[in-house]
Amino acid sequence: MSVIVIGAGLSGLSAACHLTGRGHEVTLVERHDRPGGRGLRRQQEGFVFDTGPTVMTMPGLVDDALRAVGTTIEAELPMTLLDPAYRAVYADGSTIHVRHGIEAMRDEIARTCGPKDAEAFPRFAAWLKRLYEVEMPHFIDHNFDSPLGLASSPKAAATLLRLGGFRRLGPVVREWFDDERLHRLFSFQALYAGLSPEDALALYAVITYMDSIEGVWFPKGGMDAVPAALAAAAARAGVEQHYGEAVERLLLDRRGAVSGVALESGERLRADAVVCTLDLPAAYERLLPQLRPPRAVRSGTYSPSAVVWHVGAQGLPAEGTAHHNIHFGDDWVGSFKALIDDRSLMPDPSRLVTVPTVTDPSLAPDGCSTLYVLEPVPNLTGTVDWEATRPQMAERLTNFLDSNGYPTDVVTDHLMTPLEWRDLGMHQGTPFALAHTFGQTGPFRPGNLERRVPGLVFAGSGTVPGVGVPMVLVSGKLAADRVDDYLPAPARRGLTPTGGAGRHDVAPGGSVA
Repeated sequence: MSVIVIGAGLSGLSAACHLTGRGHEVTLVERHDRPGGRGLRRQQEGFVFDTGPTVMTMPGLVDDALRAVGTTIEAELPMTLLDPAYRAVYADGSTIHVRHGIEAMRDEIARTCGPKDAEAFPRFAAWLKRLYEVEMPHFIDHNFDSPLGLASSPKAAATLLRLGGFRRLGPVVREWFDDERLHRLFSFQALYAGLSPEDALALYAVITYMDSIEGVWFPKGGMDAVPAALAAAAARAGVEQHYGEAVERLLLDRRGAVSGVALESGERLRADAVVCTLDLPAAYERLLPQLRPPRAVRSGTYSPSAVVWHVGAQGLPAEGTAHHNIHFGDDWVGSFKALIDDRSLMPDPSRLVTVPTVTDPSLAPDGCSTLYVLEPVPNLTGTVDWEATRPQMAERLTNFLDSNGYPTDVVTDHLMTPLEWRDLGMHQGTPFALAHTFGQTGPFRPGNLERRVPGLVFAGSGTVPGVGVPMVLVSGKLAADRVDDYLPAPARRGLTPTGGAGRHDVAPGGSVA
């Protein structure tokens, strides 16, 4: 059976690989001239910028997709384990490194926070692992047809309740540790879910598990290497790929089921099913104007946005700078109130500075650095006038970089604000889609099946399971599961290799090269 996948981002590439491995004839259509989706690579004056996600966790999920088309992550995508995963810098000048391995991190906590918190860490790590083991197979890597589907795993739901997964993340982390710096270090991940730690459910500590316990990795050549590897492997397995081609509309048969797509060029591609990875509001507006979108798509709570400043600078950062650096502001509670409740700029922001040239100097000219500076900001429903504020952001961020030992002799740069995210088709100018409130999580999140248009399936951050590199990779696999349920079973191609790392495994040691 034939399937068209719209979009060559991580979710679309994941879907294409899984579908191909299951015997479907797959065609991938991407409006840009190469794979990557919102994570397209940008090159300026010898500097290389990854414009999408910069934090790579759970590489076993990439391996899953590659194995579906007969290869492995070891063969296709050399990666380096980052240790430290993060360097956390606090307003008082202190620093904590997120080290890889339970013993190494316990020693770091003992050195910086004292023996009591150090002794608590292995138990905390075990709790995080147990959350992950319960959530991944039963609530993340799982398609739900309705909220009633939660009853299909009563034991898992009871375990999650017993573990405190439905409590609030901030208070739960505070019960584990005394040092306030650790409270921030192990709960800031709530921002990935579009919430403050005081509002996010503790079950989102699974994100903390993914980066703080399983580790953060860096693909050789940058994050762009991930979609490039998936696209190359898919092509070898027979996926037909159309780049520089935008889908204008869906083709429907007499009963209203999808029968293919019409491209803006006028060409028509026929298919028995379609996987769409557009941001859901854009998908309904552009491709399904005849349908009323689900309530959450129309009026749900969308995540805050981010200003991302890509900087190519002359000079190197201060000694001790890590690949990923989190600078925590002093007014933690007040900043979240401003960002989420008041929808205004954080008065004392926390920021992420990624310096990929610390790991791979080839991403900049000799003696230079490539910087990725991210500051959380309100989306376009907030109070900020971005036309007026945009010119001030570079100065605001330059002062921050200068005061923290980063090079500020800017050779070239590119600033992304909510206005630019909006122009890329992201609703309310946020790249983080719907926030993961309880009513927008799991079976309550917009589903990946549009039942009014048989054969149409969604993937990406707007649908299940949610936002982040691991989640969108899973969303592609879940979309493939939906297509399998819809179409007659094709003959499997026998592409999947045997042996090696199992599902969701992370290779031990310093690399998976």
